Amino acid sequence: MTEFPERRKQDEIDFHDRLRAVYRRDPERYGRFTANDKYYSIVRRRNVYVEAWLSEHARGARVLDYGCGAGDTSMKLARWARHVVGIDLSPASIRISVDRAEKAGVDSAEFHVMDCEALKFPDASFDVVVEMGVLHHLDLDRAYAEIARVLRPGGFAIRTEALGHNPVIRLYRRLTPHLRTAWETEHILHSWDIAKARQYFSSVDVRLFHLATLAAVPLRGTRLFSPTLAALELLDSMLLRVRALRWWAWEAVMVLQR
Repeated sequence: MTEFPERRKQDEIDFHDRLRAVYRRDPERYGRFTANDKYYSIVRRRNVYVEAWLSEHARGARVLDYGCGAGDTSMKLARWARHVVGIDLSPASIRISVDRAEKAGVDSAEFHVMDCEALKFPDASFDVVVEMGVLHHLDLDRAYAEIARVLRPGGFAIRTEALGHNPVIRLYRRLTPHLRTAWETEHILHSWDIAKARQYFSSVDVRLFHLATLAAVPLRGTRLFSPTLAALELLDSMLLRVRALRWWAWEAVMVLQR
């Protein structure tokens, strides 16, 4: 197995290799370690925004899927991009991504085990960098610097990240330590972490998602879910304009330009 000198990186490898190569074989155990997946039932509005952005900016582009995990985003990107490169620290994740691409007949994607804080690509290698929930696993300054380095001038990075301001969500994370590594728990992004991106990128656009909509999660799988989610999305469109509340959102989508 690839070894990395910092203990936190080895912890990340061990955690995600176990999750994807061992726990996936036991549905009950896998369900316990992915119990927070239920919250992604309400991310419709975020998905609409991100997919519309990607369909415009990733079309015909050379794209880096930064921390690709099991390749979900890479498979979507392959619909638009000229070429997709997926990287991840976890060898098990990369094996799954390669297997998925081969089975789907996707020949415009390649995958590599690689440290996101020390990319093995030349400067200005990519038109677009896509990241979905990876920054809080990393040293932020190293990550921002590497993303900026491998983007061509005028290129874009789009990032989706959980936020750490909401006290209820913070409590949930404290009560479920088995769902993430210790480093991840302590480095969920805050507004000042997002502001730091301005040191590395000429433009930083931030959109916030999911506050009231989290209340729809218990209704998933019922007939009430869709109308309730729609009503709460409308409520969020008002709440997230309020300065005192907006950073209590669950997720932020950032578009960064080199």
